[in-house]
Amino acid sequence: MAENETNEIPAAGAEEQAAPVFQLQRCYLRDASLEMPHAPEILMQPQTEQPQVDIQFEVSQRTVAENLYDVTVRGTITVKANDKAIILVEGKQSGIFAIQGIPAEALQHVSNVLCPSMVYPYLRANLADLMTRANVPPVHLPEVNFEVLYQQRLAQAQAEAAEQSAN
Repeated sequence: MAENETNEIPAAGAEEQAAPVFQLQRCYLRDASLEMPHAPEILMQPQTEQPQVDIQFEVSQRTVAENLYDVTVRGTITVKANDKAIILVEGKQSGIFAIQGIPAEALQHVSNVLCPSMVYPYLRANLADLMTRANVPPVHLPEVNFEVLYQQRLAQAQAEAAEQSAN
């Protein structure tokens, strides 16, 4: 009975090779910076008003090898009070993704929506940690709907293309 059983893995056929692949290979902090241009004076002044917080995001991607893509989410936090910067924090969190067997149109969606969604939590944690280590109250980055950002970028690109073709 047991002599006839095998634990061999069947050879990969054409069907298995065509199966889509989407896997995070590595996630890393590409760049991080923190500036407190008016320290220590601004830290010692009483805060009479609520600081203004500005948060900006950007997503970029590039091909690093066949079926390997580097996707970067850049986040910038600027906190100002009385028109002076208290703190400026910027970070770039990247992920190397193996993506294979996905049509070109879907690949754009994957690299602009799914990949940034996987990388972003690491960026949030790293920027919050950086601010905590600078001994300033951390600004907790909100959840980001990368689908909406992607659709906005597509609409903007289409509007620019239509404007150029009209001229």
